[in-house]
Amino acid sequence: MLKSNVNLNHNTILVTGAAGFIGSNLVKRLYADMQGIAVIGLDNMNDYYDVHLKEYRLAQLVQYPNFVFVKGNIADKQLIEEVFTEYKPQVVVNLAAQAGVRYSIIAPDAYIESNLIGFFNILEACRNHPVEHLVYASSSSVYGSNKKVPYSTDDKVDNPVSLYAATKKSNELLAHAYSKLYSIPSTGLRFFTVYGPAGRPDMAYFGFTNKLRRGETIQIFNYGKCKRDFTYVDDIVEGVVRVMQHAPEKVNGEDGLPIPPYAVYNIGNNSPENLMDFVDILQQELIYAGLLPENYDFESHKELVPMQPGDVPVTYADTSALERDFGFKPSTSLREGLRKFAQWYKAFYIDNAEG
Repeated sequence: MLKSNVNLNHNTILVTGAAGFIGSNLVKRLYADMQGIAVIGLDNMNDYYDVHLKEYRLAQLVQYPNFVFVKGNIADKQLIEEVFTEYKPQVVVNLAAQAGVRYSIIAPDAYIESNLIGFFNILEACRNHPVEHLVYASSSSVYGSNKKVPYSTDDKVDNPVSLYAATKKSNELLAHAYSKLYSIPSTGLRFFTVYGPAGRPDMAYFGFTNKLRRGETIQIFNYGKCKRDFTYVDDIVEGVVRVMQHAPEKVNGEDGLPIPPYAVYNIGNNSPENLMDFVDILQQELIYAGLLPENYDFESHKELVPMQPGDVPVTYADTSALERDFGFKPSTSLREGLRKFAQWYKAFYIDNAEG
C-alpha cells in the first residue's frame, strides 16, 4: 500500500461540481473525517436536471463551518483564477463536468465548454498556483468498444464511442501533459456507473423509478443484454478520499529526467450485473419501500429495445491497482444500494410532499 503524503487536515480543498451527486457526498465525507478543513465548493447549478435536487444537496453543505460556495462555471477562466488567488487551495478535486453519454449527442457544445475548456482552466490554475494534488473525474466510458474485460487502466483506450467519452480521455491526456511539463501531481479516476440516494435523475435506475411510479413503460436497451459495474456512491467517495491523500511522487527516471507525477485508477464494483437482474432488484426494492404496490404488473411496463448510440454492452472494472495501492475495493451490494435509494426516494418525493 502507498503511504499518505498529503495531509488533508487543516487544508483548503477545492471541490468543483460540489452540488453534484458525487461532489456533495464527497464534501460531507471530508467534513466528517477531517479536522480544521475549509472546502471551497464551486458549481454552476445548471438545469441539465432538476435544480431542486442540487439545491437540496447544497443546503446540506452550507451548514458546515468554513464551507464556501461559489456559483460559477469552470469554463470562466477569470473566475477560476480569482478562486485560486483568493482561497489558495492545496488540494483540488475536479468533478464539474457535463455528464451523460446520450446527451452528448444532443448538446455537444456543453461538453466542449465544460469538459475541455473548463478542465483546461483548472490545469492552468494548478500550474500558476501550485497544488499538492489534483484529483479529477474520468469515466469508464473511455474504454469505448474495448472487447477485453475486465477493463484495466493498462488497456489502450483510443476508441471512444461518444463525445462524452472522448472528452474524458482528453482530460487524461491533458493532465498527463501538464504533469510532465509543470510537475503537477494528478490522479484521474475512472468511475463506473455510480448510483445511490439523491443521484442523477438521468441515470437509468432513477428514470425507471419515475416511470414505474407513473405507470409508464420503461425501455430496456440492447434487449436487456447489457452488463454494468454499478458502484454505490459511498464506495466512490471512499476511493476518492483515499486517493486524495496520496499524490503521485515527483521522481526522476533512469535517464535523469523527471517522470510525470501522474496516475489513473478505476473505481468500480468489479462485479458487473446483468441489466435485467438490476431492473428486477430495483422493482423488488420499490415494492419493499412502498413505492409500488405488491401486485404491480411489471411485465406489462417494460419494453426491450435496441442499443442506444454511444452506449456499450458491458462495463467491468479491474480494480486490482486500487486494491494494491490503497487497500480498498468497493463492496456495497446492488440490493443494499438500491434499498437505500428507494428509501431516500420515498422520503424526498413522497413523505416531504405529504408533510
